[in-house]
Amino acid sequence: MEVTEEALNNERLLAAARFKAFMMKNSTKTNLNLYEHLVRLLTKVMDERPENAVDVIEDMSRELKASILQEKQDTLRDSACSSAALLLAEQQKALFTRAAGDEGDREEDLVESPLPNVAELAFFFEQAGVGLGREEMHRVFLALKQLVDSQCLLRCRFWGKIFGTHSNYLVAEGEFREGEGEEEEGTEQTHEDEEREEEPWEDKDETELVEAADPPPKSTYKPPPPVPKEENHTGVNKYTYFVCQEPGMPWVRLPMVTPAQITVARQIRRFFTGRLDAPVVSYPAFPGNEANFLRAQIARISAGTHVSPLGFYQFGEDEGEDDGLRDSYEENPNFEGINVNEMAESLNLWVHHVQHILTQGRCVWVNVTKKSADDVDEDAEDEEREEESDEPEPEVGPPLLTPLSEDSKINDTPPWSTMVSSNLIPQFSIAVLRSNLWPGSYAYASVRKFGNIYIGWGMKYIGEAYTPTTFPPPQNEYPSGPEITEALDPSVEEEQALKAALEEQTAALEETEDLEEDEEEDD
Repeated sequence: MEVTEEALNNERLLAAARFKAFMMKNSTKTNLNLYEHLVRLLTKVMDERPENAVDVIEDMSRELKASILQEKQDTLRDSACSSAALLLAEQQKALFTRAAGDEGDREEDLVESPLPNVAELAFFFEQAGVGLGREEMHRVFLALKQLVDSQCLLRCRFWGKIFGTHSNYLVAEGEFREGEGEEEEGTEQTHEDEEREEEPWEDKDETELVEAADPPPKSTYKPPPPVPKEENHTGVNKYTYFVCQEPGMPWVRLPMVTPAQITVARQIRRFFTGRLDAPVVSYPAFPGNEANFLRAQIARISAGTHVSPLGFYQFGEDEGEDDGLRDSYEENPNFEGINVNEMAESLNLWVHHVQHILTQGRCVWVNVTKKSADDVDEDAEDEEREEESDEPEPEVGPPLLTPLSEDSKINDTPPWSTMVSSNLIPQFSIAVLRSNLWPGSYAYASVRKFGNIYIGWGMKYIGEAYTPTTFPPPQNEYPSGPEITEALDPSVEEEQALKAALEEQTAALEETEDLEEDEEEDD
């Protein structure tokens, strides 16, 4: 049987296709195929035209293959990302390095430095089983040094740590030197706001024009007068607080707290998120963001749990004010200390050294209903005398340095629990105080030293299931009166009787008018 030339050509094409398919199989090691490699290699030979192509073809093949693989290796090497722990370590690296000008610290700077001894605080609280661990406390110590070096502080101490759902807050309490760190907050109305309020009639649409001609009813609700906040260095704003998420991160100064924020913070329960700019979604509506809410909780915790041994502080001799109105004290140089076992047994030997926060949200009560002399007219003096009897009574809280034994219970739960750090070595033990109303707040006292710390979620123990504040009843949409009250339609007999009565009344009025006219003519 003869084989035609056409059949031979088909067999050659089929063999070539099979060979090309074989050459296009990718390698399991380099993910390359021979066909594409030969195409690139021949293209390179034609472009470069080396003199001894047969001698250098192997080297050119090796270089070509290496250049292709090198790109993929670079891509893999550059795509490696840093972990969160590595980024935090790079930020905290600055804590363990000294600046160029800090090599020769003078003895005067070391003595006058407001940097607290966090290592000593951690040592005593470690005996009570409280703290953040030696490693973290040492990093906090270095972070406080950064804060003291960057701020003009007179005093500084480690307040504690508040947990959050995403990140935590490390809190530092500081007091600025006189004339430093004044916070200015203004809520003045800008010129743009005034222009928005006074819009011309040409810019208003038909709906606004109709409402202006026939205005809708306005609400008669009058909000209570706002309670002014306490000034800086007084009351709940006596100290300034700084927070950061981790040691080594920048410290952020918290704003001053207002009475409205403290009042609402007492009515809501909410976990912190760890973001200062996070909104506080609650009812009643909180006036501020998480930074303001954090500041309000810090003020409440400080007022309720910061305590000291009896006699460690005393009132100044120069002050002639009543004990209930005093807001400052000084350290007693003659304090000799109290026995640790006695402090662990009696709450009378512990006192509050932070002012109590009143229901008004301030430490010092203020009468918000009293008007200034400029706003009062001379004609209203008599009305003022009548209203003097209706003025609210001033609210007075427990004075400074009040013993803890006078604190009230919550559902038969004692506000404090006391213990001794060690019964095996009593001569070196310390007295430990734990707050049951603010879980996470602790205090210790040795013979002549004491300290306070808070490590918790920033939520108070209420002794029962939390019930959110209910909404107030809605205001009436319109006043009820006879002109809008629906009544039954009168019958035919009633209409005729009413018509007859009106006619008699009209006739009587006409007779009266005629008589009056006749009398005037006679006169």
